[in-house]
Amino acid sequence: MGGKARLFSRSQIKMKTIYETKVKNIGPMANSFLEEKMLILFGNEAPQDLKEFCYCIDVTSVDGEILTGQKVYINNEKYEITAVGDVVKRNLSSLGHITIRFDGSKTPELPGTLYLEDKNLPVIEPNTEIKIVQE
Repeated sequence: MGGKARLFSRSQIKMKTIYETKVKNIGPMANSFLEEKMLILFGNEAPQDLKEFCYCIDVTSVDGEILTGQKVYINNEKYEITAVGDVVKRNLSSLGHITIRFDGSKTPELPGTLYLEDKNLPVIEPNTEIKIVQE
């Protein structure tokens, strides 16, 4: 056989996008949870009394499972998923509603929470892209 080993650059390896959305608008109190290293996403159908605490997004479908080890990109900032609550996929695709915690938890304490590595939180503005990818 005697063939040469072929190396692939990162750009040649296809990433699968599991989920993708954009922040439409930001409730006036949404940043109040940043000190606790968390943010709340909710689709446009969020109850009015909750909207002020949320980053409102378009509700889009989830293409596959959301698993630990996958990556979340918020704009171009990458975060590793460390734990996934039991209803994250269902809530995200039906309501656009999950909490994202940046605390590195390995065990999901709350069913509607997606846990990411403990890293500085991104700046989130209208039109911020949020993607979940399998690399």
